[in-house]
Amino acid sequence: MTATTEFGLPTVVVTPGQETSTTMTVRNDSDIVEAYEFEVVGDCAPWTAVEPARLSLYPGTSGQVTVLLRPPRSPSVRAGEVPLGVRVLPAERPESVVVSETTVVVEPFAEQRAELVPERRRAWRSARYHVELHNAGNTPVAVSLTAPEADDRLTYTVPRQPVDVAPGDRAELDLRVRVGSVLWFGKPEHWPLALEVTAVAGEDATRHEPEGELIQLPVLPRWLLALLAALLALVLAWLLLVRPAVRSAAREAADDRAREVAQAAQDQSAQDQSAQDRPGERNGQQPRTGGQPEGQGRGQEQGRGQGQPGTAVGGQQSSSTIEVRTAAGARNAASYTVPRGKVFRVTDIVLGNHQGDEGVLTIAFGERTIPPIALETFRNQDYHWVTPIDIPQGASVTVTVDCTRTGTPASGQQAADCFQAVNVSGELGDLPTGN
Repeated sequence: MTATTEFGLPTVVVTPGQETSTTMTVRNDSDIVEAYEFEVVGDCAPWTAVEPARLSLYPGTSGQVTVLLRPPRSPSVRAGEVPLGVRVLPAERPESVVVSETTVVVEPFAEQRAELVPERRRAWRSARYHVELHNAGNTPVAVSLTAPEADDRLTYTVPRQPVDVAPGDRAELDLRVRVGSVLWFGKPEHWPLALEVTAVAGEDATRHEPEGELIQLPVLPRWLLALLAALLALVLAWLLLVRPAVRSAAREAADDRAREVAQAAQDQSAQDQSAQDRPGERNGQQPRTGGQPEGQGRGQEQGRGQGQPGTAVGGQQSSSTIEVRTAAGARNAASYTVPRGKVFRVTDIVLGNHQGDEGVLTIAFGERTIPPIALETFRNQDYHWVTPIDIPQGASVTVTVDCTRTGTPASGQQAADCFQAVNVSGELGDLPTGN
């Protein structure tokens, strides 16, 4: 051996966050001048230093160095006994290394942080929280949670057993808070929460009182009540104001339609009576006035001759209404057949499309068909012929409707089917003798 070492204290007590020092004596037992360097080993090495770092001694002499211990106030420095070793390294004879050892006692310290997460919750009746406890001390602790019954209208549910938390670790303790009754209407009610967290380390206990709040919300908030009141006002306005007005408008439209139909029937009757009083006009001597384009009357005059030749005997005015109902996108037809032994001399037709349907309407007098008529071009229309169209017995007046789209009548609701009415008027007489 070239050196002898000895610590001034057999045990060194240190407090985390503070500096503590001790001395170490080094003696040169060699026969040469030797320089010594020092190296701290063990768990204390990160926070221990030797001053001076190099010591030179003559043979047979001794010297002292100071060992400085600066443990941080951290959970990584655990409380209890920690071995401390200092390796003495001779510069001239490095193989003759000496290690001096002692014991360091780290004093315990308690430091915890407890908080309620979240601090505030909104709920109708019950809410869940958790208490977070961070053990920033250097000793393990047993954590328990209690809730004083400050208000009998609040009920707390807490863990029954303590939870062990190691130094530097974090623990979560679940908590449930329940209000005794439901809040149906009104403003939100605020419930303060008072808790007590106890952290026990050995014989020492630390208490924390995290605070929080439960905001109890009403089941029916104010905005919902206002919305319900507005909806009720709208319903009442509809029932008392709008609906009667709609019904009145629909009734007026129906009455107008009825008056139009009655007026058309009266006009038709007057025209028929005028035709009977002036037979010369029926033989094509003078055209009748019906408000229609002249081309239409002439086109229909060419249709004469489709029935049997001759003149009806003992004829009288007659009319028939043909109604056709057709689904949208479909075709349907209806007809009027001339009775046996009769001939029908058509002079007038009235077309009705009161719903405003869209599509095509075609009318055939026996084997003769007039040009198709677009439904969307009229609501009510009438045609008149100075020269009647003769339809013999067994032949038919056929009305065919190709419905493209149903219309909307005065009621304001779109109709389910297309509906057209065609009134055919003329003279229905007996066939001449010999036919």
